[in-house]
Amino acid sequence: MTDFFTMQPGETAAPLPPGPVLCTGSAGMRRIHRFFLWAYDEAPGLVRSVGASDTARAGYVGEVLGNFDKVLHIHHEGEDLLMYPQLEQRAPACALHVAQMLEQHRQVTQRLEVIEPVRLRWMATADDESGAELAARYEDLSAVLKMHLRREVTEVMPVADRVMTEEEMNGLGQHSIEQFDKKFLVTYLGMVLATNPPTDRKELFKEIPAPVRLGYRVIGRRMYRKQYSTLFPGRPVPETL
Repeated sequence: MTDFFTMQPGETAAPLPPGPVLCTGSAGMRRIHRFFLWAYDEAPGLVRSVGASDTARAGYVGEVLGNFDKVLHIHHEGEDLLMYPQLEQRAPACALHVAQMLEQHRQVTQRLEVIEPVRLRWMATADDESGAELAARYEDLSAVLKMHLRREVTEVMPVADRVMTEEEMNGLGQHSIEQFDKKFLVTYLGMVLATNPPTDRKELFKEIPAPVRLGYRVIGRRMYRKQYSTLFPGRPVPETL
């Protein structure tokens, strides 16, 4: 089975600067990107699972999707602030790839801004027209993300591994953690763990701050399972840790 994060014909990686590997940013980026790939693959179907006028389920599903959108936006915001300026400065030969990634971020942001009012309207009305538009918008966003999330890992992250420290890369994750309350974080952690293979789950869990790990063990795992079962009635709940 081919790994999703495989360069496609016509794509080229940024030139690698000399020197040793300083951090494990590529591995960490694969882990969070797997979650986004899963979330936006599922988003259109989740919208379509809501019956006309079922505002209770539309409100629930819409809130979850809104959280996905916020996580994605903040993830890109952190990269724009804490990764791409450093890459451009420390690896000048990477400038073209940096510009391409930032443009792809802009395209994602543009789509998220269009999605939000449609999502809010649909949550309030659960009408067929709004639902059809929202599902189509999420399909479009998913297509953009499948290209961007692959290319960021294959073309840019090998450079980041050589010019950024582990502490700096950890700062990206901390930027996201600081934006959310702990109750949301521990539920979200369950979804991230579930969308990664077992070895990556263990490595990811070790990188999570201790209070979040504790919160996940105490309430997060149970909350994740309840949320998954509510979103996907009848499906087996994927394993985590």
